[in-house]
Amino acid sequence: MALSLLALALVYLVGAVPVGYLVARLAGGVDIRRHGSGNVGATNVLRTLGKGPAAVTFAGDAAKGWLAVWLAEAIGPELWWGAAGAVLAIVGNCWSVFLGFRGGKGVATGLGAFLRLVPLATLPAILVWAIVALTFRYVSLASLTASACLPIGVLLLGYPVQALVATVAAVLIVMARHRDNLARLVAGTERKLGERASAS
Repeated sequence: MALSLLALALVYLVGAVPVGYLVARLAGGVDIRRHGSGNVGATNVLRTLGKGPAAVTFAGDAAKGWLAVWLAEAIGPELWWGAAGAVLAIVGNCWSVFLGFRGGKGVATGLGAFLRLVPLATLPAILVWAIVALTFRYVSLASLTASACLPIGVLLLGYPVQALVATVAAVLIVMARHRDNLARLVAGTERKLGERASAS
C-alpha cells in the first residue's frame, strides 16, 4: 500500500513539473505568473512571449501527461493505474507543488495523458478543439467543448469504465479551472486567440 502511494505521488510529480514557468524564465526571463492572466499554460505564454515559447510549453505539458500515464501503466498493469495516472497528471499540472499548488488549466497535459490512455477518443476531441478555436477564436471555449466530447467518445468506443471515470474527472477539473473564463465568455470580455499581453 505504501509503495503504491509512493508510486502515485511520483506520477503526480511528473504532472506537476511547471513547464510554462520554466520556459518563460528561460525564454524571456519573466515570471509568467505575473503577466497576462497569471496562468502558466501555453495560451498565456503565447500572449506574453509569442509562438515559439508557447509551442514548447504546449509540447512539454502534453509530453508530461503522456509520460505520467506511461509511468503509471508501467508501475501497475491493472486498468485503474493508467486512469489514475491521467487524473494525477492533470491534478499535478493544475496544482503544482513546485508553484505553491498553483498551475495551469490541465488541457495540454490532459491531451497528452489521454492520447496515451484513450487515443481513438482523443483524436476527435482534437478536431472539435480546432473547429471551435478557428471558428470562434476563444481558446477557453474550444478547450471546454473538446473536453466535454472526450467522455462521449470513450463511451461510444467502448473503452473500460476506468477510462470513462478518468475522462469525467478530467472534464470536471478543466471546467473548474476555467470558471473565470466562463464568466468572461458570458460577459463578452474573454480574450480571443492572437491577442497579446504585455511582458513588461
